[in-house]
Amino acid sequence: MSISWKGVMPAVTTKFTNKDELDLDMFSVNIKAQLDAGVSGIILGGTLGEASTLTYEEKKILMKETVKLVKGEVPVIINIAEQTTKGAIHAAEVAEECGATGLMMLPPMRYKANDHETVTYFKETANSTDLPIMIYNNPIDYGILVTLDMFDELLSCDNIQAVKESTRDISNITRMKSRFGNRLKVLTGVDTLGLESVLMGADGWVAGLVCAFPAETCAIFELAKAGRIDEALEIYRWFLPLLELDISPQLVQNIKMAEVATGIGTEIVRAPRLPLIGAERKRVEAVIKAGMASRPTLPSYKGIN
Repeated sequence: MSISWKGVMPAVTTKFTNKDELDLDMFSVNIKAQLDAGVSGIILGGTLGEASTLTYEEKKILMKETVKLVKGEVPVIINIAEQTTKGAIHAAEVAEECGATGLMMLPPMRYKANDHETVTYFKETANSTDLPIMIYNNPIDYGILVTLDMFDELLSCDNIQAVKESTRDISNITRMKSRFGNRLKVLTGVDTLGLESVLMGADGWVAGLVCAFPAETCAIFELAKAGRIDEALEIYRWFLPLLELDISPQLVQNIKMAEVATGIGTEIVRAPRLPLIGAERKRVEAVIKAGMASRPTLPSYKGIN
């Protein structure tokens, strides 16, 4: 399956049981909700997926289970966040063996590579696999900016096809589109810039709160792409307080609490993460409660594009 790199792609959470094992039953419930809402792909093993706490075997299980659940309906994309080039190449090999359709790649972890090292890391991994790749550009959280000049070099690899644009600089979408056209698909990776990014020409939205609110996220995207801006804006204004739960070190706990509210997840996280307590828990509960109480009735949005 090729990847069109457009539409809403949830960076899904990983579900755990009370015994700290994978909860594949609840995981299946959430994936089905995403597919029913009309997402364009499933992304595994990102920050929301608590990837840094997963074993290689658990990642394999999640990939194989997701491939089985989606039945070829949408691509399955695995995040690669490795410390070494050798590790990234191995992760790409494992992804291909498990049936993944594509990769999302972070720059090298821990070591702050310079521009030349970062480009070489991406290119050597890309040249080791036939899987299509989306580069994750998030200098705020990961300390390395992938510049437009670096993308000039990276696009010599045919399978580097997209960027998850998380610089928080909304004008960067225009810069990328002006320089690379359709050669580089641009997907926003910041929930609180979701609608703004689509209006600036983003091809897609790698989303977080979609994990709890898949239909609302897809509706905003599809309505905006169809030029029905007022309708998209009305939903987005309701959604924004919830979307702001994604901009937090505790985004995983926040979003899992929202998944509980909508009936498609559990609150269980893997240590050292712990469920929220005290004043912060009350604050997040209040945001979710207000959102649920005023949850909008959505217009028909499927197929409008």
